[in-house]
Amino acid sequence: MSAEPVADFGLIGLAVMGQNLILNINDHGFTVCAFNRTVSKVNDFLQNEAKGTNIVGAQSVEEFV
Repeated sequence: MSAEPVADFGLIGLAVMGQNLILNINDHGFTVCAFNRTVSKVNDFLQNEAKGTNIVGAQSVEEFV
């Protein structure tokens, strides 16, 4: 099951520091995949702070990896 990666970098954890790291890495030209154990936080982050960016979200650890 070898799929092409959709992100250059992945980060787990969408508290304040995680969100800022993801946004900063994305601002420097990398596509970032975000995951949080509370999946609703991923959706909220993508619809608000990360709107209009190249940040992608994962809904499960399997999808993240």
